Amino acid sequence: MELNMNKWICYAVGYVFITSGILKLLVSDFANLFINLGLPFPEITLYVVAITEVACGMLIAGRMYLKYALAPLILVMLGALYLTKIPVLLNDGFLSFAFDARLDIVMLILLLLIWQHTRGKVVA
Repeated sequence: MELNMNKWICYAVGYVFITSGILKLLVSDFANLFINLGLPFPEITLYVVAITEVACGMLIAGRMYLKYALAPLILVMLGALYLTKIPVLLNDGFLSFAFDARLDIVMLILLLLIWQHTRGKVVA
């Protein structure tokens, strides 16, 4: 049963990152968001994040090279929380932060669960 659950968690996590990355590439509003965040080279950063999400999401959904796919996505999630959700916490309070950050926090937890499950295992 554990193996089957891990497979479905990988499918769900992969799905979220694949769709998120594709939307970042197709919807122009994301370029404005990255510009407003004050990131250096916002358009290049947007493409790097989007391609990372799609590529690593596909690897996780396929349960391939998990150790290599998880670290970049954990960094993406930490960056998203820091850049987009911490300001909500500071400006609007905890309840607004908790609501806005719910998907980010769940995805980070799932990534860490997959990371812990693959630790010490040889995964192609």
